[in-house]
Amino acid sequence: MARSARERVDLIAALGIAAFVLAGLPAAAATDVGPGPSGWIDDLAAIGADDWNYARAAHLLERAGFGGTPEEIEALAAMTPRDAVRHLVRYQEVEPVELRDFPAVGIYPSEDFVPGHFEDHLDRVREEAMRDGSSMALGIEIPYDEDNPAWIQPLIDQFYFLVYANGMEGRRGAGWIAERMVLTNRPLQEKLALFWHGHFATEDNKKVLDYRKLMNQWELFRENGNGNYGELLLAIARDPAMLMYLDGRSNVKGHPNENFSREILELFSLGVGNYSEEDIQEAARAFTGLQLRDNRFFYNEAEHDFDEKTFLGRTGNFDTEDVVEIILQQDACAEFVSRKLYRFFVREEISPEFNAELAAILRDNGYDVATLLEAIFLSRDFYSSASYATQIKGPVQLAVSTYRKLGLSGVPRASRFSLATGQLGQTIFHPPNVAGWKGGRTWINPSTLIDRQNFVRRLLFPGEARRAAAAATGGSASRMANVMGRESLEEMRQMEARGDTTSFPGQNSEDGNKADRFRYEEYNLFRGVYNGSRSLRQLARRVPPDPPVEIDVTALVRGAGVTTAEEAVAYLEKRFFRASLGEPQIAAIVDFLEQRIGTSEIDFDRPELETDLRETLHLLLSAPEYQLA
Repeated sequence: MARSARERVDLIAALGIAAFVLAGLPAAAATDVGPGPSGWIDDLAAIGADDWNYARAAHLLERAGFGGTPEEIEALAAMTPRDAVRHLVRYQEVEPVELRDFPAVGIYPSEDFVPGHFEDHLDRVREEAMRDGSSMALGIEIPYDEDNPAWIQPLIDQFYFLVYANGMEGRRGAGWIAERMVLTNRPLQEKLALFWHGHFATEDNKKVLDYRKLMNQWELFRENGNGNYGELLLAIARDPAMLMYLDGRSNVKGHPNENFSREILELFSLGVGNYSEEDIQEAARAFTGLQLRDNRFFYNEAEHDFDEKTFLGRTGNFDTEDVVEIILQQDACAEFVSRKLYRFFVREEISPEFNAELAAILRDNGYDVATLLEAIFLSRDFYSSASYATQIKGPVQLAVSTYRKLGLSGVPRASRFSLATGQLGQTIFHPPNVAGWKGGRTWINPSTLIDRQNFVRRLLFPGEARRAAAAATGGSASRMANVMGRESLEEMRQMEARGDTTSFPGQNSEDGNKADRFRYEEYNLFRGVYNGSRSLRQLARRVPPDPPVEIDVTALVRGAGVTTAEEAVAYLEKRFFRASLGEPQIAAIVDFLEQRIGTSEIDFDRPELETDLRETLHLLLSAPEYQLA
């Protein structure tokens, strides 16, 4: 009987997935009176107190944050709509909860240490070491040994160690950020940081190679996310991570680099069609001299182009501030920024007429982001049938909102948070390119829907996930084998067992071309990869463990005062969903839970109840409707 109930639920879920992917979004029927009438679409008039309720407060918290517990939603519902919106948008007025600092393990020798590719250091190391007997590079001393042709190998080992250690700290940093998203009482502050991270997309691995710069950039977004857009645009032009990522640090007079000037016009402020190639070139000249010194921004006046420039129809001796000011004066800028904010927080479709109304609010209020967001979150349009429970959750939103709705004290296995969301298509500090994540329907396809179901399964049944991972990998990472081939990896493991961590492998890789590419006279990349990973394993022993996080679904259900399987399923649906499940799905899941517990009444003293409720919650959260915010 239990088997047939499960099969019934699986069939309904499969049909729902097919409908979701092939036919579009399911209808957003709320568990409470949530979506407003179609007449509210594109209506900027503020929602009235008579139209305010629990479901709409939940919708506001879902979009202007990451959802929340019934208690958090009830607190918003008890306010007036205007006060609820102000509470979220003007978060500086809310006393923050105290959150722990990031527990860095210290992979760099100093704050001003600048990582880089070993090729950036090779010539200097050769020259200094041969002249002085040794050289400092990447934080280590490299002695010159004329009798050892591979004397430069420690530089390569250290480079790969820093790459791997930076990746580890970046993943831990992303988990720490997710923890702030879960525990904060200023959810829009963290949600805006996520938005600006996708807007001013900066990727760690390609050029930055320094998680600290990305975390400092994230802090810039947290501190200025609801402030003045012009000030944020100016700050990002001087941001160390952005200067690395888009080559601003190498933008000097006489040899302007156009990477940043192109993206600030195309992706950050105006959009394609609102500038010319000449505008890109002239803006690049205005941005010359913005450089880094000891990991910090500094203005190198000697490298700034002080000659006259013509930009967007204006002529003058322009610098960074001038270019930003001229950009803000363009009608296209307010339209571009307001459209991106609207699509992130409300819905993908926006008419030119409604976009013009939002742009006017932004422009008339001096590009104050908070004022625009207040207008959006108060509007009838925001609560209309087109906006309510119609947004596909991004991976970070999906994960964090699940944690918050579970009422967790943090992020389970926080250091693996970015791996979990990465499997779903989004990794903090690793946008796919400078355009960021496309979002919307690009988050969803048949494969990612299954991955999202698996995310919930791993969350609720972590023991299963660990056993599956161990069986799939044999308990060892395959990163090095992917780089050098299994034969060379095994050869170096045998060398290490003999105490030899310096000899080069015989390069007996099954990939002969790969072996040739990794063979040099002064150093060996295979050895560098191996030794770097070996050093990382030693460092990992110093990493503090993630704080323990307990999941207790029984406590949630017991606390709600429910006594039957039907009441439990109804409570969990209301707690976790904004778009309602259909009656056949609900009936099947109730039937499933009754089969698990053997009755319609819930016995809270039953030892297996937690497992039964987790299985039921997994079925609920596997529904396509759970993908909608």
